[in-house]
Amino acid sequence: MPTQNIYILGIESSCDDTSASVLCNGKILSNVVASQKIHEAYGGVVPELASRAHLQNIVPVVNEALKRANISSKGLNAIAFTQGPGLLGSLLVGTSFAKSLALGLQIPLIDVNHMQAHILAHYIDEEGFNKPPFPFLAMTISGGHTQIVLVTNYFEMEVIGETIDDAVGEAFDKSGKILGLNYPAGPEMDKRAQLGNPKAFKFTKPKVDGLNFSFSGLKTAILYFIQNNLKENPNFIEEHLNDICASIQHTIINILMDKLKIASKQTGIKHIAIGGGVSANSGIRSALKAAENKYGWTTYIPKFEYTTDNAAMIAIVGYLKYQEQIFATQNIAAKARLKI
Repeated sequence: MPTQNIYILGIESSCDDTSASVLCNGKILSNVVASQKIHEAYGGVVPELASRAHLQNIVPVVNEALKRANISSKGLNAIAFTQGPGLLGSLLVGTSFAKSLALGLQIPLIDVNHMQAHILAHYIDEEGFNKPPFPFLAMTISGGHTQIVLVTNYFEMEVIGETIDDAVGEAFDKSGKILGLNYPAGPEMDKRAQLGNPKAFKFTKPKVDGLNFSFSGLKTAILYFIQNNLKENPNFIEEHLNDICASIQHTIINILMDKLKIASKQTGIKHIAIGGGVSANSGIRSALKAAENKYGWTTYIPKFEYTTDNAAMIAIVGYLKYQEQIFATQNIAAKARLKI
């Protein structure tokens, strides 16, 4: 532990959630998230609307985070922000605000890779949650990303498998849209899946070499399956919705777990961590817990509030970088595409 308290303000604005968090020496003092409901009417995130909402939300969200942490901006040691990947307009709002605040307070500015932050969220000091030892395998699963990452240390990560088309979150949302569920469909599908039979309907898993994933073919298969059954029975979805959701979720989880098993076998690593919004899915959590007994894995699942996009995960990366004195300059720019 450091001899003095280090306070980091984290700012996250990569998609449609504006978030600010204050961290002290690895512990989260506040984590404020303002979600944007406006996108539900469009069935997906509208970039222009997202960036406008960030402009409205960022000042009150940061003020609220400081207030809940009982600290003034002058007590901060550094500002950490999401540089990318994400929606460029949204990222620009967070980046510009962080740069201006750091300049005004004359404190260090720290750039954070959003995908690395999902993985390093495991290092937030949280009672009852263990931190994975190095090396470990991380599976990051979200609306925009599906990756298996070999993590050697805080800042050494290698993507060893990723989706070649749709992300797993997209697979859930697009399947849900076919079924007439509201956006985002993932949480609703998860709830219904718990009430249905996962083996009621069989969907073919796509064949993809190595550790990469593919979900676009599955989405198409689900579309044709629904269309064909609706021709025979116009009430098919209504009568079988829970079973359809359970069967889709079961297939998606099997695809993820199959690749994770191969990755563990190839690397010999049995410490497995998950991160990203889709890691909140109850089926994925259950499958990981079952794998602990079956394959001798030790699995790490973050606290629920640190799975979706949030600034606490940005703040912890900021803290880890601060300790190593890894700072950004005022020339830093937001990047929509940013690799681990």
